Amino acid sequence: MELLSNFINLIVNIVHQLGYGGIFIWMFLESSFFPFPSEVIMVPAGYLAYQGKMNLVVAIVVAILGSVAGAWFNYVLASKFGRKFLLKILSEEKMKKMDIFFEKHWSISTFTWRLLPWIRQYISFPAGLAKMHPVKFTLYTALGAWIWVSILGFLGYFIWENQELIKKYLHEITLFILLFVGLILIIYYFLNKRKNGN
Repeated sequence: MELLSNFINLIVNIVHQLGYGGIFIWMFLESSFFPFPSEVIMVPAGYLAYQGKMNLVVAIVVAILGSVAGAWFNYVLASKFGRKFLLKILSEEKMKKMDIFFEKHWSISTFTWRLLPWIRQYISFPAGLAKMHPVKFTLYTALGAWIWVSILGFLGYFIWENQELIKKYLHEITLFILLFVGLILIIYYFLNKRKNGN
């Protein structure tokens, strides 16, 4: 128990030493090619805000900016190099069909997938391949990131001292988000179906 407590304090001290610049870099990496849990940095940041050593709003804004920057890194990689690779294995016709599909549906997908653990880091690749509208991509990426990092920050701010409760809430919040995403996609499917007159 003491070992765990020492480790947790070490994480808090590291986040404190890194400051807002560290939050930005960590979230950039987490959102691009280094899928390490954002909980590790945002929950301690919330606790540091509770102690008055950080500003929670600033920490959340910086985390969103880092997430968007990391997502754009993947977007540009896919946009510049991904299509050339795929055209070697797919026909031009199939690529056009894929582009049409993404143009219709990637706004909702970019937002909802951004909320999902394990795959949020990779949503930028297909968006980049399809050359999703830059403003829409940025908006939906930022919206999804805002929801997630805000949850983590507030968890650290209000209940950091109870690590078991944080684990419990993170599990419950993850399940709730999965249900929320599923509900959004179901509603989107039926609205789209009605719009197309099917």
